Amino acid sequence: MIIAILIVATIVDLALAALMIGVSGFIFGSGPQSAHGGSLLLAAYGAGVIACVALPVAGFVFKARGKAGLGILLAWLPPVAALIVTAIPAPY
Repeated sequence: MIIAILIVATIVDLALAALMIGVSGFIFGSGPQSAHGGSLLLAAYGAGVIACVALPVAGFVFKARGKAGLGILLAWLPPVAALIVTAIPAPY
């Protein structure tokens, strides 16, 4: 059961990373529909993409070392954080 939860978390994390890469042109592009994101946003965005790839791996590592609960928590952290971020209203 724990392996299945980690596999589903990995699929969700990789789908989130693909979505973030797919929409990055609308945030950092040079076109008229771009948000023209700055360097701090770029660093945070890059860290988010890296977290989507690295944390499921860390989840499997922690499961192998006998800390399955911490592994599941780490693997599901990026999707939960994305839901929280999208729930924050825009400041305008």
